[in-house]
Amino acid sequence: MSHPARVTKSVLRTARKTTKTTRRQDYSSSTKKALLDSATTLFTDHGYAGTSLDEVVAAARVTKGALYHHFPSKLALFENVFLRVQESTTAEIEKSINASKDPWERAQIGMDKFLQVCRQPQFRRICMQEGPVALGHERWHEAEKASSFGIVQRVVDDLLADLGDADGLGEAFAAVFYGAIRSASEYVSDADDPDAASEEVKATIGALLTGLRLLPQEGHPIS
Repeated sequence: MSHPARVTKSVLRTARKTTKTTRRQDYSSSTKKALLDSATTLFTDHGYAGTSLDEVVAAARVTKGALYHHFPSKLALFENVFLRVQESTTAEIEKSINASKDPWERAQIGMDKFLQVCRQPQFRRICMQEGPVALGHERWHEAEKASSFGIVQRVVDDLLADLGDADGLGEAFAAVFYGAIRSASEYVSDADDPDAASEEVKATIGALLTGLRLLPQEGHPIS
């Protein structure tokens, strides 16, 4: 049978180790967040090429060694920033879409929200302008699709279900809509007047959705 004093000492040693581990993890997590926050601001303001790691660590108030502990290179740091902005945007759009149960309204809300995001300096600079250059077009497209294609597929599936006569066309429709949205986002991002370009895109997509919705009513089956 274990002596009570030995058991107590053992428990205390375990508790101290756990506390040290937790504190170390908390510090590491806060350091990583500080680096990502600082890098996000700098990449937004100066772009990938115009941002140095010295500037990032100075803004985050950490050492170069701490940066390399989390990110082996400037490219790895940028990719993490890019993915974080993409994931945040996706969550924001999904939250907006989920506010409605009508599939056509959901599609319009999703498009409006996405175009709104495309006009935000952070998303526009990091995800639309710097992403393809820093990551390469293939990696950029792969990451973007992984983040946003699922939303497009769900919206399209809901629209086709409401139409009731488009069996087997979900994948094709999603690919076409996704391509249109990507082109629209680039159009808005590259425009001299993003607000005006966004309104043009909203009117165009709105007209396409209205036409699609009216097809069955006018005796034109989807499939």
